[in-house]
Amino acid sequence: MFYEVIPCGNIDEALTYCSDMEFSPGQIVMVPVGKRNVPGVVIKKVARPDFECKEVSKKLYSTPLPAHLLKVIDFIHHYYMAPAGSVATMILPKGVEKKRRGAAKALSLTGPADATFSAPVIPLNQAQKNALKAIQEATGATKLLFGVTGSGKTNVYLRMAANALLGQKSVVLLVPEIALTGQLVRVFTEFFDDRVVVIHSRQTEAERHLIFNALLDSREPRVVIGPRSALFAPLSNLGLIIVDEEHESTYYQENTPRYSAVRVASYIAKSLECDCILGSATPSLVDYYLARNQKSLIPLTTKAKTTAVRPDIKIIDFKNRDNFNKNRYFSNALLAAIQKNLEQGQQTLLFHNRRGSSPLTICEKCGEELLCPNCFLPLTLHADEYILQCHTCGFRCPVPAGCPKCGHPDLIHKGFGTKLLETELARLFPKARVRRFDADTKKGEGLEDVYDEVRDGAIDILVGTQTLAKGLDLPRLATVGVVAADAGLALPDFAAEERVFQLLTQVIGRVGRGHTDIAEVFIQTYRPEHPVLGFAVHEDYAGFAEYLLKTRRRSGFPPYKYIMRCEITARTEAVALRKIRGVVRALSSDKRLAVSPPMPAFHERTNRGYTWEIVIRAGVRKLLIEASTKLGRECRVTLDPPSLL
Repeated sequence: MFYEVIPCGNIDEALTYCSDMEFSPGQIVMVPVGKRNVPGVVIKKVARPDFECKEVSKKLYSTPLPAHLLKVIDFIHHYYMAPAGSVATMILPKGVEKKRRGAAKALSLTGPADATFSAPVIPLNQAQKNALKAIQEATGATKLLFGVTGSGKTNVYLRMAANALLGQKSVVLLVPEIALTGQLVRVFTEFFDDRVVVIHSRQTEAERHLIFNALLDSREPRVVIGPRSALFAPLSNLGLIIVDEEHESTYYQENTPRYSAVRVASYIAKSLECDCILGSATPSLVDYYLARNQKSLIPLTTKAKTTAVRPDIKIIDFKNRDNFNKNRYFSNALLAAIQKNLEQGQQTLLFHNRRGSSPLTICEKCGEELLCPNCFLPLTLHADEYILQCHTCGFRCPVPAGCPKCGHPDLIHKGFGTKLLETELARLFPKARVRRFDADTKKGEGLEDVYDEVRDGAIDILVGTQTLAKGLDLPRLATVGVVAADAGLALPDFAAEERVFQLLTQVIGRVGRGHTDIAEVFIQTYRPEHPVLGFAVHEDYAGFAEYLLKTRRRSGFPPYKYIMRCEITARTEAVALRKIRGVVRALSSDKRLAVSPPMPAFHERTNRGYTWEIVIRAGVRKLLIEASTKLGRECRVTLDPPSLL
């Protein structure tokens, strides 16, 4: 018998193998590729080919993958032009061919397969009931739950999950990052107990493999929670997909295979004829536009708690130094609010989307800037370790005693990051318990690890990056300070304004949720007149969307055009530029495509060499797929990128 099998690895298409054994589609097997044996997924039985075939080495599992995951492999392969083998590698757990001992700690299968499920009582207010009814009545598989911060989207998720479990269907709940997993796991475990399964990248290879094995063999409905990889849990009876904070860029995988988990979730829901709920207070502009046009936009505009208050928001102009005569980083008004919170036992959250101590180190005498030797990007000072680090490639070195160019001993560190703010806060408020949360936070001390301390008020001042802006509900939080609100507005990216609006709206939404009478927000900025700040302050998403849609229509960006980025990396800049110009010539003859001039990538130089890129736009996505087939293998293609940085 002969079968098409997709072997794991950088293999573009299915290969044909023979075997005396009978296999079903989705069967996981070991097959020879070159001199190695690798795992693979059986796609279908085929007729005898007119060439000699290698034999399937062995069958790894008696239970095949669910049919919808086979469709996912095909969808990502064709829709995102990703090698089929790399998609199979992503779906199967690492080390799938190994035999594991023990049981997965994160998964308990205590109940019998036919255990009956009793739906818990999940309270909904009238607005939530209306939203739930609208979801049930809306046509199409994918619905956008557009709920303002504090409106109680989680309770709607819980009710929908309970309904799915009652129908003996499993649920996948996606969260944008691990830090938010713990909070939702606590809530869902409270209602669904041991039916909740957690999947994330910090689990060991063995843990993830054992969870995969247990889910593949289980027929009992589950609630699987985790970042985008949780979407590929081998659930045979999937009946609901929820994508929380659907606007987050982390749902787009940047490395091969590149794909959007939001789009894949929508595809799975359509193929299974089940619901896919996208939830956000600041939805992606493209998803908002599509949902509005398809009449699948479900508004949830009422705060869940009647005690919720509208935050008192103050915009503070950085250019007016009278506002900062006590400290260069924190305004007088913000310092006063922090002091008041400390006296009253309330918390303060300070948001700044730049980690480290200082992002720029220069020589006072000759002006030489200390750059990463791999990337040619500014090195960031980390004062606690007194080292310079590149946040792109990870290069680290001690701070030199003098300028590498002229030898002058005085180096100046410019700008500020979260580590410097943490140090400054500890100096200003020596009795306060200050904690920083960002990508430099030590293992075991992240937000997900100390969430109970944060929630219970054991930490007085939280300072950090995007992690603190998303989904947190802290009962003692009274004040939010945005240290530099316009930091991302100057970036050369079509999505820059959208990102800044989303971050500001999300971080403002951390207060005023009904826990305390105090809800203050201080937004420090050099551009207080910028329209994006005005829309965020007034929680006017609709106004912001209309403003940005006009801009996108004029400039020809999503949702009005599809885009594709093509990058070429070479050892020298001249070779990279010559090759990317060749790509432009090859594509420019098709007048249906808008091809940008060649330009250096945002991170132009890395240890791989120099990268130049072009951006291609088209009114029909199929034209981009056709264009990508004309490009050589050295051209790295990204379809539907959420950003051009």
